[in-house]
Amino acid sequence: MKHTKRASTPKHTKAFSMMEMILVLGIITLLVGSGVAGMMNVLDLGKQTKAKADINTISSALRAYEAQQLQLPTTRQGLQALVSKPTTKPETKNWKPFLKEKVLTDPWGNPYEYARPGKRNGDGFDLFSSGEDGEAGNADDIGNWDL
Repeated sequence: MKHTKRASTPKHTKAFSMMEMILVLGIITLLVGSGVAGMMNVLDLGKQTKAKADINTISSALRAYEAQQLQLPTTRQGLQALVSKPTTKPETKNWKPFLKEKVLTDPWGNPYEYARPGKRNGDGFDLFSSGEDGEAGNADDIGNWDL
């Protein structure tokens, strides 16, 4: 029997078309984008949690200062009285540092604010972060009245 040559047919290879590649890249981009957006919320929550922890730490240092000096620092002396000996009245006796300077800055890079007597805590003190926007007196403030 004689063999006849058949017309050669192109072999089908398994490969992705350009359209399929674009579709897959688009889906990956959407997934990565939504993941990044979700991470931003986690980072914001982390900064708020750190601010609350800092406020607790500073409040404890203020109470230790009060126990040693029999009074809290004045608003004018401020939180700096926990880091370096106050130079304004009332005078301090046997002063010692209670905190490191870096603790006095909130996670957004702004100084924590202190007032004695406080507006929200009239019998004590107000200690707060102005939050992400750096402006005191609005909804993003985090203070010792929230804890």
